[in-house]
Amino acid sequence: MKFPVNLTPDKDDGGFVVTFQDVPEAITQGDTVEEALAMAQEALETALEFYFEDKRAVPVPSKAKRGQNVIELPASLSAKVLLLNEMVTQNIRPAELARRLNTTPQEVNRLTNLRHTTRIDGIAAALHAMGRHLEISVA
Repeated sequence: MKFPVNLTPDKDDGGFVVTFQDVPEAITQGDTVEEALAMAQEALETALEFYFEDKRAVPVPSKAKRGQNVIELPASLSAKVLLLNEMVTQNIRPAELARRLNTTPQEVNRLTNLRHTTRIDGIAAALHAMGRHLEISVA
């Protein structure tokens, strides 16, 4: 998942303000473009935690305009976003998904915790239990 970023020069304080059109909660800044983009990765991941805590679907990233910078989520986080969004779409709670996977709700909660390291196989199994399949490709 690649989220387009907007870099706006900060006329008052210098540097750049970074915003995401798809995730308005993610706002940060940096003194240089490089620093602003580095801060953007952390701001995006922190903002996504709010969606996970609230059990809200994460917006799908819009297509970047030509020359626009993007922040790419690590594959494991992208998979967790897909899992959360499918749970929200199907209105499946962790307890129900745990029942389908023959595991505990705590284990499902780990699957949907952005800060918990999760094997991609676990996310794929959870999606399969909801009638979906995780596909991975090289571009």
